[in-house]
Amino acid sequence: MPWTLGLMTGTVLDGNVDIAALDTDGVRIEAFGPWTLAPYGCDLRGLLQETLAAARAWDFDGAEPEIFAEAEAALTRAQALAVNAFLAENGIAVSEVTAIGFHGQTVLHRGPAGGRRGATRQLGDGALMAAITRIDTVYDFRSADVAAGGQGAPLAPAYHAALLDTIAAGPETAVLNLGGVANLTWRDADGGLHAFDTGPANAPLNDWVARHTGAAMDVDGALGAQGTVDEARLARLLEHPYLAAPYPKSLDRFGFEASMADGLSLADGAATLTAFTAGAVGRGLDRLPGRPSHLVVSGGGRRNPKLMRMIGERAGVEAVPAEAVGWRGDAVEAECFAFLAARVLRGMAYSYPTTTGVPVPTGGGRVVAGR
Repeated sequence: MPWTLGLMTGTVLDGNVDIAALDTDGVRIEAFGPWTLAPYGCDLRGLLQETLAAARAWDFDGAEPEIFAEAEAALTRAQALAVNAFLAENGIAVSEVTAIGFHGQTVLHRGPAGGRRGATRQLGDGALMAAITRIDTVYDFRSADVAAGGQGAPLAPAYHAALLDTIAAGPETAVLNLGGVANLTWRDADGGLHAFDTGPANAPLNDWVARHTGAAMDVDGALGAQGTVDEARLARLLEHPYLAAPYPKSLDRFGFEASMADGLSLADGAATLTAFTAGAVGRGLDRLPGRPSHLVVSGGGRRNPKLMRMIGERAGVEAVPAEAVGWRGDAVEAECFAFLAARVLRGMAYSYPTTTGVPVPTGGGRVVAGR
């Protein structure tokens, strides 16, 4: 069976790479293959944190920070070795893999605004990936969209549509991914895709908890469940102009920060940030021309029971984890880039006027031969 591999590392910097195998032609999902959440096997988190800080200081102005080259090489090598280990563990020969969809690590993203084009930077050396794995590698998925005037994000809607096909879902159902940022995909009755980043997901909450406790996240939403939402503050936060802006629109991981909860106790801050993510999802649903009643949720945020309950309560929608419909919630983003790699190899579009804001359906990506 020919497999396409997808790799994804989120902006939460958890020290892992998601690897998923998919049998797909870029239109249909024929089979879900093995997947894993693979630790890099080396300590990259500190280097990537320094790189993100350098990227924010750079802000697309002038020469790139020197640390980018160091981080890109280290990240690519670590992910390539993880791919080789994944193939060995699952008994998959190199000859059985059509291509790798290598997203890389986003270090800075800025949507277009005020007549200025957007900009985006993902670290990932496609040539090095191809050389180490000996597999054709597709990478740099976002640049063509940005160059065409698009947001460069989200890119998952084309894959979300294929997932929705697997459960014969209509316009009553949308897909919500809760990573560092939350992004929503909805398909209207005519098959048109609508997608955008609704607001933050895990990033501000993770940063809040890390700042106060050193822990990486609010495990199982325990802190948020203990706290009380500052409703007055939340109401002010929900007036943020981004939430009222029409889509297409996209966010950087630091578009909304943990400082939104400054002055609150640890638990109350966690509760308020969690409620803000949920409320922003509700604002996003309100922007759609038709409001779905059901959300299938992927990404790490679906593991936070408090956040899932708040989405139901504050966004006025039934939210269920991806597993409830037979999807693999931790693998969806990696699967997505396997799917997009297949589309790139066939010269197919994967961003649209109602998802990223490009004038016409647009493809992209670069391909490096591995053998």
